This record gives sequence, structure tokens and C-alpha cells, in this order.
Amino acid sequence: MTRIDAKFAELNAAGKKAFVTYVMAGDPDYDTSLEVVKGLPGAGVDIIELGLPFTDPMADGPTIQLAGQRALDGGMTLERTLQLAADFRKTDDTTPIVLMGYYNPIYNRGVDTFLADAKAAGIDGLIVVDLPPEEDEELCIPAQKAGLNFIRLATPTTDDARLPKVLQNTSGFVYYVSITGITGAAEAEAGDVGPEVARIKAATDLPIIVGFGINTPEKAEKIASVADGAVVGSAIVSQIAAGKSTEEVLAFVKSLADGAHRG
Repeated sequence: MTRIDAKFAELNAAGKKAFVTYVMAGDPDYDTSLEVVKGLPGAGVDIIELGLPFTDPMADGPTIQLAGQRALDGGMTLERTLQLAADFRKTDDTTPIVLMGYYNPIYNRGVDTFLADAKAAGIDGLIVVDLPPEEDEELCIPAQKAGLNFIRLATPTTDDARLPKVLQNTSGFVYYVSITGITGAAEAEAGDVGPEVARIKAATDLPIIVGFGINTPEKAEKIASVADGAVVGSAIVSQIAAGKSTEEVLAFVKSLADGAHRG
């Protein structure tokens, strides 16, 4: 059982929904980023998605793209991202960390080396947005064998014919992208999301977590009420981009977490 599996078992037993956050590793700099990540569990975050900076983030909107650029400009690399996770693990051995990004940096490092390093750093799962199920032998299967969850995205365009393929080797949870398009581009609507979550739930026992377009406590509550939890990324990254203090960022995160946990 991974930390992700254990967290969902704990939440399920307590009758609570999950609150998941995304932050870009190294944004705006290493020390500030680590300070924010260390503060997330205390602000009510159940699972941390840690963004891996990449030069060509095609699924991300301007907010996440700029965060990645700031991190890269500050010297952030895959190695330093794993170091950040390892530094977090010095004081927190229970909160799950999902590394989210693109395949190119992993491929360049070498899959076997990367998986060993990620496991040693305390990474629990991977979301690699540009590797479709047809490429499972590339990273998904080796990751599962290494004891890491491989989390897949489902979207409004994932029809009933495609869904079984998407779910085939997925573990940990399913990340349902509530809108078509890039991150931070539109707002999620519970009325649209609910039926889609129900459709996916009919095909899997995995928790369904909904992200994209959630930017207020009220929205987090509404989305969590029709799913197993909510993910917020761009809204938090925007706070960091605006130069808010770590305390201010974490206060905002707590308001979102409280919303999701009411869901």
C-alpha cells in the first residue's frame, strides 16, 4: 500500500473528501518553494502534487507556464525537484507526494535511474501528462513495479470506448480534468462534473479527484461534493506569483481545504 492508498483509506474511514494541491517545485525559488510545501499539510492538504519544471508545458496555461519558467530561471532541475521532495520528507513521512510533469526530463535521466531516485526521495506517484496508455511499457509499468502509483488523466472527451484503456494500468486515483483546454482557462461546474464522475466510477473502484477550474472555497466544496476530492493548482500558483508571503499563501490554501472538506 502506497502513502496515496493509505491516505484515501484514512479519508474514507473518516467520511471526508480529499483536498489536493499543485505547486511548481522551485517557484519562485528553492527555499520559498520548500517552505510552502512544508506548510501545505498543516493548511489541510491531503496530497501534494509537485510540478516538475519543463521548457514546453503544452497542457498548462500561462499561470503554470510562468511558474515553470521562474523555477527554471532559478536553476531548478529534475534532480533539485527530487531533492526538494527529500527535504520535505525529513519532517513529514506521511503526506503523499505526486510528481506531475512531462516525460522528456525523465527520459533524459533514464527511466530506471529516475524511478530509483524518485522512490528514494519519497515520491509516491506520477502524473506524466504526455504519455498515453499506448506507451505504458515506457514508464507506467516500470513505475508500478517500483512501487509508485501511476495516475492517469480522464477528460470530458474520454468517451466510453476510450475509458477502459485509460483506466487499464492506473492506480492511486483518477484525475478528472473538468474542462477541455489548458489549466486555469475556465471554471469547473459541479452540474457538468457530477455525471462524468459517476460514469467513471461505474468503471473503476479508484477515487476520482477533479481538477482544473477550481479557484475558490465555494467551488472546491461544490466539486468535492460530486467527487472524491478536488485539486487546486493555478489559483495557488497565482498567489505565489503575486509575491504573497508564505503565511498568506497557506492561509488561502487553508480556506480552499476547508471548502473541499465540507464537500
